[in-house]
Amino acid sequence: MAPYQPEVTPVLETSPLITARRQFFAYMRTPRFYLVLFIGQILSLCITGTNTFSGLLASRGTSIPAFQSLFNYVLLNIVYTSYTLYKYGFRGYLKMLKERGWKYLILAFLDVEGNYFVVLAYRYTTVISAQLINFWAIVVVVIISFAFLRVRYHWTQVVGILICCGGMGLLLGRDAHNGMTVGGIPTELKGDLFMLLGASFYGLTNVAEEFLVSQSPLYEVVGQIGFWGMLISGAQAAIFDRSQFQSATWTSEVGWYLTGFTLIMFIFYSTVPILLRLASAAFFNISLLTSNFYGVAIGIRVFGYVLDKYYPLAFVMIIVGLVIYFMFISVYGEAKKPWLGDDQAAGVVGVGTAKKMALKEPAAVGPQGDRVV
Repeated sequence: MAPYQPEVTPVLETSPLITARRQFFAYMRTPRFYLVLFIGQILSLCITGTNTFSGLLASRGTSIPAFQSLFNYVLLNIVYTSYTLYKYGFRGYLKMLKERGWKYLILAFLDVEGNYFVVLAYRYTTVISAQLINFWAIVVVVIISFAFLRVRYHWTQVVGILICCGGMGLLLGRDAHNGMTVGGIPTELKGDLFMLLGASFYGLTNVAEEFLVSQSPLYEVVGQIGFWGMLISGAQAAIFDRSQFQSATWTSEVGWYLTGFTLIMFIFYSTVPILLRLASAAFFNISLLTSNFYGVAIGIRVFGYVLDKYYPLAFVMIIVGLVIYFMFISVYGEAKKPWLGDDQAAGVVGVGTAKKMALKEPAAVGPQGDRVV
């Protein structure tokens, strides 16, 4: 089978990608806006699910950070690497590894370490500290995107981010004032530092993945995360998790928690690249802020949390912030990536890319060269 090559289609100067202009509420009048919001909340629910299972495992005395994530990488590798081999052929796959494998190795390393330190933090930290990951990952993403990917944020996007963070800050302030803990264990500095370190790795991972999925097929990127992540996570588990593995509690209940964690992680990893194409790493991270609300909603049933008036208010603030984030932006939202050029010539034609959207929507150019929406 001949090696598969991603479709590259020339875009003419009359392309709507070039003629599209930023307008107030332009993107919010498109179905893609609501799709992006919906996908963001699905991913937020996934994070809530994985955090819940991690908390349940830790409460059962099973804290094996690298081993816990290993099954997800194995499953990703089986599904997506197999499909990549089918599309590329064996020679094409080896050629891809030779040309781009080192990029995916770095991406997988960042991802594995992010997962490792976040799961490890649950040994020491509380729910309050766990929310540090949301704040710090956003800071890392914005700085790296601005410095290296030439992303420039409109003032409405900055306002949207600040409102979202304000909603999360409201919850943190409420929890800190009421002394919220998990199992009566106070927040410890070690747990905070692990969370911040994990958040830093997550922020770098998100930006790197957004960059790579804009230029390569989704199955290639996700398959490579699974392939390299499986090797790195497996080696790390063999080195650092041996003692915890032997002392861990192994019951059918723990087995179900690991299964649930793995399946939700698989859905999460399969969906994130689509959102990164349709939107951005920054929007992805602020979407995850609502996971705290979902987490408390689940915690009412699982951990006996109490829901008060601050949580609905914070949830509304975060949703409003997400809407404001896209208030002044072109009809393509953040699907049009600045590092790919005005006509996205350096990008791939794939699910969620602006280049594919433009091919499906012939340019409608007004008398002044503006996109007619």
